[in-house]
Amino acid sequence: MSENPRRESPARRRILDTATALFYAEGVHAVGIDRIIAQAGVAKATFYNQFPSKEDLVLAYVHELDERGRAEVEALPEQPPRQMLLTFFQRIDAAARQPGYRGCPFLNAAAEYPDPTSPVRLAIDDHRRWTHDHLRGLLAADGHADPDDAAEILIALNDGLLVASHLDHPAGLPDLIHQAVTRIIEPAVETSI
Repeated sequence: MSENPRRESPARRRILDTATALFYAEGVHAVGIDRIIAQAGVAKATFYNQFPSKEDLVLAYVHELDERGRAEVEALPEQPPRQMLLTFFQRIDAAARQPGYRGCPFLNAAAEYPDPTSPVRLAIDDHRRWTHDHLRGLLAADGHADPDDAAEILIALNDGLLVASHLDHPAGLPDLIHQAVTRIIEPAVETSI
């Protein structure tokens, strides 16, 4: 989650909102600081007072995406674990239907930061770890015999569905999501004799 202790100011919010829209629509490296400053309507000194470098801004962007994602998942209605797993993945279909959808912002940013030791990649890794742990917890609560391995498979499925939903725009995405997730979690409950 966010490690930035700064109190939110209107200028900081405008900068981050502007950067979020531009980074997602065009890519992190394609958008320069001067453009963000101009579109946010702030002075260069204000920008650098809030974000000493572009990497600081990118980190704030990734941290905020992480916080929003966690809050969205935590706000899902309480359901049995198996249904929660399906609901978690159905969010992909809802996102893919939004105008301007370009896939997963975490995967997009990770593609632009290939060094696995960069602070941006470490922040993305933290989000992915949280996602894995969340899925693992649901699998364990559902009685899956191997929740660790199943969570790894679900992470790979999540990545694949996010990419396919952007690149392929499958008409039957909801059905694809349901079938794929169900095939992974179906053997979850062992029958007792």
